[in-house]
Amino acid sequence: MMMISRNISGWGAKLLLLLTALAISACGFRPLYGRTDLDPRVAPTLSAVYVDPIPDRVGYELRNSLLDLFNATGQADGAVYRLKLTLAEREEAVVLQSNTAITRYNYTLTAHYDLLPRESTNPVKSGDVTALSAYNVAAAPFLYSTVTEERDAKNRAANDVAERIRTELAVYLRRAADQAAR
Repeated sequence: MMMISRNISGWGAKLLLLLTALAISACGFRPLYGRTDLDPRVAPTLSAVYVDPIPDRVGYELRNSLLDLFNATGQADGAVYRLKLTLAEREEAVVLQSNTAITRYNYTLTAHYDLLPRESTNPVKSGDVTALSAYNVAAAPFLYSTVTEERDAKNRAANDVAERIRTELAVYLRRAADQAAR
């Protein structure tokens, strides 16, 4: 009798899994970054976004991250959209020792973006994305490690902003493709 109840519960779990998969597919669920041969609308459009150059080192890092995530060439020729970004950076001392020495900073990177169609100055999608990272300040003989940690914190923030922008643009482009297909 014990063997039969285990077997039934195993079949019940399989049946539940099958019913869940059918319910999800029936509601139109599709992974956003799924295989492009199943939904060829988003990935090619993302790769056809030209990212305008952004000043300073953090801007350079952000642009390169976006180009990698979009799988784009970085060339304006043949671009369907242009992505224009402006950055704002802020560093804030958050840990002070009793001798007023700062031992930790929070770094905040805020990016405002506008997605513009190729021959237009009116954005079809705009947004603001913020990322926070932190770094420690090393004692006097290890000052280079502080510089390295600061650069790493800025790189992490730029990569985080790039991921968030890609997600927002992919969602927008998927919805636009769905509406165009109707």
